[in-house]
Amino acid sequence: MLPFAPVTTSKRYITTPIYYVNDRPHIGHVYTTTICDVWARFQRLAGHDVFFLTGTDEHGQKVEQSAEARGVTPQALADENSAEFRRIMGMFNLTNDEFIRTTDPRHEQQVQSVVKRLMDSGDVYLGTFEGWYDAGQEEYYTENKAREVEYRSPISGKPLERATEENYYFKLSAYEDRLKSMFDQNPDLVRPDARRNEVLGRLREGLMDVPISRTNFKWGIGVPDAPEHVIYVWIDALLNYITALGLADKDSDWYAERQEYWPASIQVLGKEILWFHAVIWPAILMALELPLPSCIYAHSFWISEGQKMSKSLGNFIDLEQLQNYTDTYGSDALRYFLSTQGPLGATDSDFSKSQFHETYTTDLVNTLGNCASRTSAMIGKYCDGLCPTDTGECAGGGVEWVEFTTSQVETSMAAMDQFDLAGSINAAMAIVRRVDAFINDTEPFKLAKDPAASATVGNILYRCAEAIRIAACLLEATMPQKIQELRDAWHLGEATGDLRTECHWGRLEAGTAIDKVALFPRVDVS
Repeated sequence: MLPFAPVTTSKRYITTPIYYVNDRPHIGHVYTTTICDVWARFQRLAGHDVFFLTGTDEHGQKVEQSAEARGVTPQALADENSAEFRRIMGMFNLTNDEFIRTTDPRHEQQVQSVVKRLMDSGDVYLGTFEGWYDAGQEEYYTENKAREVEYRSPISGKPLERATEENYYFKLSAYEDRLKSMFDQNPDLVRPDARRNEVLGRLREGLMDVPISRTNFKWGIGVPDAPEHVIYVWIDALLNYITALGLADKDSDWYAERQEYWPASIQVLGKEILWFHAVIWPAILMALELPLPSCIYAHSFWISEGQKMSKSLGNFIDLEQLQNYTDTYGSDALRYFLSTQGPLGATDSDFSKSQFHETYTTDLVNTLGNCASRTSAMIGKYCDGLCPTDTGECAGGGVEWVEFTTSQVETSMAAMDQFDLAGSINAAMAIVRRVDAFINDTEPFKLAKDPAASATVGNILYRCAEAIRIAACLLEATMPQKIQELRDAWHLGEATGDLRTECHWGRLEAGTAIDKVALFPRVDVS
């Protein structure tokens, strides 16, 4: 067995699937890329060297057909739609380090090199396919599998097509035992557990070799020495994770600069493409004698207002609707909602207007925003706008702040390492909620009426400000713009790149100017 590489080094590599350019971006693309961005930002704040990859999948029959219908070349269509995907990276404040396109000559050359290597090793051979084909997903089905799905695509519901075609095949069946051992030895490879169990169930049915080329269209990368065969779009697409690092071109600048990022720390994708990533992809890596990724994470889907998204129902959340949310609530509010309410688990999540507004109002306006505003306002009123001195004494409250915040910091960082975004954020928000309760319990606004209690008031407000500062450090990856506003207003300086040390209690210095801040304005739903 090839060794798994646990996430222990300072380098981190996270990937999204590359997005198919046959249609415009929508919430699914924005969600996957945003949650990867939150993780990548958090790891950078923690001092790790992160490489964050996304991009577009631009070959295949659907692109060729769509281009023909529009009267343009496939390359022109790919250029147009890839540019739209790239545009959303700026629109949603995403920090990917590379945006790879499968039409990039550097990628195409490496794909041919990999396929040639697999042909030479005997892992790829020429054969004939006869069975069923899902044109929408560009996926082949055996007779048993086609019967199981009632000869209809499980994704689009459209009838499968009968097909006979000469193809090059990858010997997936030869890796069946190694794949089963892979799952036995590394139970955390595929997450969450429900997705892993789905893959194991299908794996128990046995594996057949899979076609990796087509001959009924031309828009794609040619098989080496057999240009009439076009490399199957899914093989082409899967290889992007290593071609972006130059792993199949050791003379390239990509290889020189990026090769140490492999194996991937976490590869994030939607559950509908898990089989390719959880079975076919590891088998290809085994054939290439490359280490396997540490984690393949398959999230569920968004539904809208309690129903499956559909353009005909009018509940499809496209870029324009997402832009309306960011215009109304701010881009950080959208990032927070996607990260805390999204379908990272085994079930789908509902994107509803009411839930978005409630989450924004409860968590961001009434909790984080209100705590920061109350604390800074009281420091302005009772401490001349300067962070008070902490004498170590405090009346009431009953909170051991050092122990509590240290515990929450560790919980937050451990959760993010496991790609539990909601768990990480909730640990940070628990600090803020404790501040809210602390203010209500100690009532510094009442104590301040007694001049003799000024030291006690200062102690209380120091604890509030310092706890909020620590929570803000943990939330910065999720809400970078709003936390920067807090940093500026409270003169906290820039992030140090050592998150754990930055979250140590007591780093907020007495005398620091604390300006009043209003992070999240209320939104009138009417």
